[in-house]
Amino acid sequence: MNIGEIARRAGVSRSTVSYVLSGKRAVSEPTRQRIQAVIDELDYRPNANARALKEGRTRTLGLVIPPASQRLTDMQLGFVASVVEAAARADLDVLLSPSGGDHDRSFERIVTGRRVDGVILMEIRLEDDRVTRLRQSRLPFVTIGRTAEPTGTSWVDVDYEGLIARCVHHLADLGHRHVALVNRSAELVAAGYGPGHRALAGFSHAVAERGLTGVDLCCGDDAPAGEAAMSRLLTTRPEVTAVATINEAALPGVQRALAAEGRLVPRDFSVVGVAAAHWAEDFRPPLSAADVPTLEMGAEAVALLLERIAAPTAAPRHHLYQPPISLRASTAPPPPP
Repeated sequence: MNIGEIARRAGVSRSTVSYVLSGKRAVSEPTRQRIQAVIDELDYRPNANARALKEGRTRTLGLVIPPASQRLTDMQLGFVASVVEAAARADLDVLLSPSGGDHDRSFERIVTGRRVDGVILMEIRLEDDRVTRLRQSRLPFVTIGRTAEPTGTSWVDVDYEGLIARCVHHLADLGHRHVALVNRSAELVAAGYGPGHRALAGFSHAVAERGLTGVDLCCGDDAPAGEAAMSRLLTTRPEVTAVATINEAALPGVQRALAAEGRLVPRDFSVVGVAAAHWAEDFRPPLSAADVPTLEMGAEAVALLLERIAAPTAAPRHHLYQPPISLRASTAPPPPP
């Protein structure tokens, strides 16, 4: 079934049918209703590829993810799923492309290959060559995360600096004097990974403001790394009575290390952080945490990108998420000396 057959049955020209389908020109209401009745009768659906080709678009968004050699965290997978779902609601496809290491050519093909209408870029570093490259290309893009100087770009991000500071203040209000930050991996922090640096800044400022003793340690994104890091902390800094963390993947290991030392949460040790809700709820007892709204952030990233595609010269917009800390059951006053 094609536009010609619809035009023949409705007794109008092919161009009139096209105007009704595209909405580009006004058509009298009786004529529009007659054409729509034929469209409904034939259950006609415009071919998306043909429409996109005519409009000079691919109807595909690029999503640049960390290299395949690195296992994606649950939060990263949540962002991927939310972007794909939001794109599908807009009748768009998503092309996944790794970047970094041996995958620079894949990223360059996304930028120059005319295979996507715009790009969403994840896992942003403070100084990020990929963002610089996208700026130069004039391909519309949005970042999940932000560089040190994000002016002129559209982005969504979590306020890791503010949220970790609030976690420290919460612990200080409970009476904790010796606290630690369980950050992301040393490799990510050394590479300028934005959340790691901003979390450390928030931790350091809040510790200084409250006159606390603070320890920061890097930790790989998995349970064994969390267990090893926590075991070292308990051995070398026994005075620490609480941790704040942005490393949700390490949480099961943190819990195992505390259990191995006979520390009960929250009676003997408090844990608080920034994490996806399901990680917080799976912790025992449930973790007091600022819940990262991955579904909402992915959908917002897609919406911002569609704005950039539709109006490339419009002022870019951004959204900094500051979810409240949900006080569950993992924090309490420190044990008596």
